[in-house]
Amino acid sequence: MHDRYREIYEAFRWNVPADFNIAQWACRRWAKDRRRLAMYWEDESGETQAWSYWDLLQSANRLSNALGALGISRGDRVALILPQRPETAIVYFACFQMGAIAVPLSFLFGPDALEYRLSHSGARAVVVDAQALASLEAIRARLPSLAHVIGTAGARGDGVLDWRETLAKASRHFTPVGTRASDPAAIIYTSGTTGPPKGALLPQCALIGNLPGFEHSHDGFPREGDLFWSPADWAWTGGLWDALMPTLYHGQPILGYRGRFDPGRAFYLLEKYAVRNAFLFPTALKMMMKEHPNPRARFELDLRSMMSGGEALGPAVFHWAREELGVTVNEIFGQTEMNYIVGNSQALWPVRPGSMGRPYPGHRIAVIDEEGREVAPGVVGDVALNRNWIDGTPDPVFFLGYWEDPGATAAKFAGDWCRTGDQAAADADGYLWYHGRADDMIKSAGYRIGPTEIENCLVRHPAVANCAVIPIPDETRGSLIKAFVLLAPGHSASDALKDSIRDHVKRHLTPYQQPREIEFVAELPMTTTGKVQRKVLREREALRRGAAISSDPPTA
Repeated sequence: MHDRYREIYEAFRWNVPADFNIAQWACRRWAKDRRRLAMYWEDESGETQAWSYWDLLQSANRLSNALGALGISRGDRVALILPQRPETAIVYFACFQMGAIAVPLSFLFGPDALEYRLSHSGARAVVVDAQALASLEAIRARLPSLAHVIGTAGARGDGVLDWRETLAKASRHFTPVGTRASDPAAIIYTSGTTGPPKGALLPQCALIGNLPGFEHSHDGFPREGDLFWSPADWAWTGGLWDALMPTLYHGQPILGYRGRFDPGRAFYLLEKYAVRNAFLFPTALKMMMKEHPNPRARFELDLRSMMSGGEALGPAVFHWAREELGVTVNEIFGQTEMNYIVGNSQALWPVRPGSMGRPYPGHRIAVIDEEGREVAPGVVGDVALNRNWIDGTPDPVFFLGYWEDPGATAAKFAGDWCRTGDQAAADADGYLWYHGRADDMIKSAGYRIGPTEIENCLVRHPAVANCAVIPIPDETRGSLIKAFVLLAPGHSASDALKDSIRDHVKRHLTPYQQPREIEFVAELPMTTTGKVQRKVLREREALRRGAAISSDPPTA
């Protein structure tokens, strides 16, 4: 194919208005057409709903008025602890159009995780559903800033305002406040892989900053007939900025599903709603690949584009999706603080399997060393984003800073370069190749080994459904490699299988990348965003080895 990357990249220019509000651009302007579909919704019980943009706006207006009557105003934090539901989008729009700051929190969080984030953000109001209410109630007395709780979807209790009754009392007319593009819109907490979670304060214009990546990763979104779906939680960056808001910004419909991810149900949804565009993280695609290796023999699929991100996809999954789903997956890279900055667009430039892609138009990317200097192609370093586009225009994708943590904000930057903390190397054509988080790198016998390549190799073994690789201490080499393996259905743990897996890696990679230890596990620790938590595995391993050492009998 013809490679148009350089032409498109160099011609791009940002056009960020001084005044910008997400609710206006992703809902209000489309609500003039009462018939324009915004959302299909379904839950695991089989209940279904359909919402127009007009429907969403009427409820958002009522909620804005209700929150205002409760004393919530510009700059106040409003938390939402909700799964994929129409109410989730409504809360976002209600906050954005009144200048309040939305604080999305996963409905899977337990009491401790909620308490830290609600206390740290100083949230004054919370909208919660029945699934998360018990965790909130357990800590509510320890949250002096929290004045109001609104319960939806059956969340009822003492001091909990009913969603329907609260909205019914409020006017459906609301005049939005004026917001600058740089005004704060949301606080999204990082996963906390190094230290306590930090709250990334994102501006209204962050949505604009995400659009080039979204449009290119879906090969020219929107097109006639497009309908988007992703299981990504709308409380985290991937679900909010990679799915919900950019889809609605373009006036297209999105499918919401409330329920646990299941590969069979994923294919059911893709078929039932004739989904055209999807964001499926690698873990989900691996599960779907293992359960239905030949899905089109059973399901009628109509996919036009697919994006994947959050962790490395791997060539095995890439080729399966191309052959069996009929789409070329455009892998992307970003993080909460500056999302959707690198990726692919197979309609415009060639995709190289295993690569993160190239910098998306509007984003100036470099690989830098510890001193903040750009490194040569092929050299592993820290992926970084410059504050400014090539013409000097500020990049609107940037977070404003970490909530109440200026020191951590300053530490994120090296001059005008903002470090991602992810290690990669660029090739001569500008494609980036992921090597892992800086704190996930394995140093063994003088080699710097990234876990991603080993994990991608392991998952190609027919017995491996998913896996994670970490370093374990070794007196001679410094570290050795240990693999935690989740077996695919039909396979049982055995020493013979361990040998088979080691031989598989040895055939495809180098000897120093071969796992010296393999442990079969019933599950892997995952973040709410679908990433394997290698840090948790490292901590567990350290505790286990420490306990083993302390239990050894003393020697003479």
